[in-house]
Amino acid sequence: MPLRIITADERMAVERMIKAAIFGRSGEGKTSLLWTLNAATTLFWDLEAGDLAVEGWPGDAVRPRTWEECRDLAAFVGGPNPALRDEQTYSRAHYETVCATYGDPASLDRYDTLFIDSITVAGRLCLQWCRGQQEAFSDRTGKPDTRGAYGLHGREMIAWLTQLQHTRRKNVIFVGILDEKVDDFNRKIFVPQIEGSKTGLELPGIVDEVLTLAALKDADGKPYRALICQTLNPWGYPAKDRSGRLDMVEEPHLGRLFAKIRGPARPIPERLALPAPPLALPAPSATPKT
Repeated sequence: MPLRIITADERMAVERMIKAAIFGRSGEGKTSLLWTLNAATTLFWDLEAGDLAVEGWPGDAVRPRTWEECRDLAAFVGGPNPALRDEQTYSRAHYETVCATYGDPASLDRYDTLFIDSITVAGRLCLQWCRGQQEAFSDRTGKPDTRGAYGLHGREMIAWLTQLQHTRRKNVIFVGILDEKVDDFNRKIFVPQIEGSKTGLELPGIVDEVLTLAALKDADGKPYRALICQTLNPWGYPAKDRSGRLDMVEEPHLGRLFAKIRGPARPIPERLALPAPPLALPAPSATPKT
């Protein structure tokens, strides 16, 4: 079989689907962002059973209660991974088993966006499942092995996120809680609330966009909500924009945000330019001769 090369025209003709992670403090209004999406083409993954904020939203939802259901849904949506063996999760054998249970995957074709609320709860379900696996017990004593459980948890979560990230025909939005902590130098930092450290560290490299929903104040001191979209921001919020089209602060409307990401690209020099430093660096002093 000859090598299949995707030409530039073919690549640019494919509709760009967006994978994003949105974090914010509890009560910031993350779930309410569902109102800014097209209800007819959005599937709400209600892991938190906290849909009171979107009561009356006219879209469809699924409510997985176990980690096994989360994995099966990811396989059903993303299709089989040809690199995996039959005994592995997300392989063709796993996919065919899920299709035999859930039915024709074409039933999901009418949805172009998955809104997963939340990755924080998904991490808890995953850890609960991992604690019951053989790897979470010591081979020598048979007692629970916390390190083994968290190692399995990290691999399971990354595999799940990667499976959903490779779902090319759908936008995928992961919602999560943002924690405010203080580091060893008494500096305030913000980190995603996800069990274990591996998922939080690797998630920004998996998704295209990392956004923080935060409460800011205008020039008159009045609070307003906004999405922080760029890594270099003065508040230290986690953020990343792979598209290069978003400003540092955007309005909290996902429909218009996605349209902007799919819009005309900024010139390359503008995308690669870094902000100027706030103060000019002093000139190096001359080294006296000896």
